[in-house]
Amino acid sequence: MVLFKFTKAILDGRPIDVFNNGHMKRDFTYVDDVVESVVRIMDVVPTADDQWSSDHPDPSSSSAPFRLYNVGNHEPIEVLEVIALLEEVLDKKAQKNLLPMQPGDVSATYADVESLHRATGYTPATPMRDGVRRFVEWYKAFYGLT
Repeated sequence: MVLFKFTKAILDGRPIDVFNNGHMKRDFTYVDDVVESVVRIMDVVPTADDQWSSDHPDPSSSSAPFRLYNVGNHEPIEVLEVIALLEEVLDKKAQKNLLPMQPGDVSATYADVESLHRATGYTPATPMRDGVRRFVEWYKAFYGLT
């Protein structure tokens, strides 16, 4: 979502709000990696976890037949670096409105994809630079900006 929001603002010449002065790390995931993860996990039928206990619950499993999988690139990147990549690909500088951390926010997110890999053999791996470039290409084509 932030790539879409930032790209639109940069191209429109509007400032973007950058919280914690951009010193936040996020684990971005390229859409094709999400789709590939979903396609691969469709054939993995979950089973009940016989070791599951309400005394020490594992939030990724249960006594019911389901599983939760974290899908991400498992490589957090600083928001300022993402903006720099967008500026490079768009060939246009962003106007940054540097702001303090928002209440309730966290300084970093990280996707642990080990359970996804164990279940499917797949680990999302599109490098951020490639994902940003592909996103901008799609964005420009979709909105007739090429």
